[in-house]
Amino acid sequence: MGMKVLVVGGGGREHTIVWKLKHSPLVSELHCAPGNGGIAALAECHAVDAVDVDGMVALATRLAVDLVMVAPDDPLAAGMVDALEAAGIRAFGPRKNAAIIEASKSFSKSLMKKYGIPTAAYEVFEDADKAVAWLQDQSMPIVVKADGLALGKGVLICATLAEAEAAVRSILTEGKFGKAGSRVVIEECLTGPEVTVLAFTDGKTMLPMASSQDHKRAYDNDEGLNTGGMGTFSPSRIYTPEMEAWCMEHIYRPTMDALNREDRTFRGVIYFGLMITPEGPKVIEYNARFGDPETQVLLPRLENDLMEIFLAILDNRLDTIRLRWKPESAVCVVMASGGYPEDYRKGHPISGLAEAAQVETATVFHAGTRRDGDALVTAGGRVLGVTALGADMEQARQRAYEAVSRISFQDAHWRTDIGIKK
Repeated sequence: MGMKVLVVGGGGREHTIVWKLKHSPLVSELHCAPGNGGIAALAECHAVDAVDVDGMVALATRLAVDLVMVAPDDPLAAGMVDALEAAGIRAFGPRKNAAIIEASKSFSKSLMKKYGIPTAAYEVFEDADKAVAWLQDQSMPIVVKADGLALGKGVLICATLAEAEAAVRSILTEGKFGKAGSRVVIEECLTGPEVTVLAFTDGKTMLPMASSQDHKRAYDNDEGLNTGGMGTFSPSRIYTPEMEAWCMEHIYRPTMDALNREDRTFRGVIYFGLMITPEGPKVIEYNARFGDPETQVLLPRLENDLMEIFLAILDNRLDTIRLRWKPESAVCVVMASGGYPEDYRKGHPISGLAEAAQVETATVFHAGTRRDGDALVTAGGRVLGVTALGADMEQARQRAYEAVSRISFQDAHWRTDIGIKK
């Protein structure tokens, strides 16, 4: 008898996780809450909000699932894993006291400082006037971050003192990010290319996944506003085996050990946002879960059974797993609603998905879609993540963009340069 699994969330990351679990012989039944138009083709979707802790516990109990996979940041920060475990339900993801590495940037910065994990120099403020006074003596550019969860948009890179002061006041005084902005972290602006490395851990073993690189800005050549991610590719061209060995010794394992020493053992996926500075790799941010859209290029390259890895982590036997990766490169291009990440319209019909799926190795992951009768319509800022594999990055790029060219919806917007940068 296979296992009955409930995946929490409704974006592109969750569609990719559901798609990968669908391949597992260990899984017999898949559910998702709330899901989306694409996930509905693979799993039974339930209208429970991803942050509704009590509702999710009730749903998991009613369905008698064997495992709940909590994918997004907000429910992890709210303690959904703790609540499920308290109800006797197995859950994949860190408990609330470990998910704080993403939920509070000031916590994660102080953890890195305490345990000597390489990161940017920083200060934390709750008072706007004090922050602005401190900024007078700092060199620009500088980075201003809302302390809490802000949909990937709470990081402002400020070129001038005036920009930095405005950023501080918009977060602390004007409440731009709500509760997420009750504190700001201001840090030195590191320079260098960014690399993302996700890692599985059960608190004893740390297994880094293949590297990837995200594209946060809305427009080509990294212009425009920061978004939740406009596309990604794997592997990174700059992340070498030597660099991985160095990061394992100085960043990955020390992070796992630091959390253990703080009595916050982390079981799940840690996302390491790295900047490769002239002095070497430094941590820009931690996330407490699979990245989005990084998952959309990593899981199609992963040869292992994902469910097998989840169970190994829950049973504290991750040391028995060896990750295996396809040698191909992967590129994911995000098709977004016109106007994203600011104002955009929803409800536009989407066409061409069947034609896109005909492109060799291409898979379309749904991020913001919903079913409207027989039609599929847009329902978010990021609508689709179009992923393709190739013998090299250029072939993966060509295939991904060929698939993108076959899909249409009103005001669709995407970057044309995903997978090019070094």
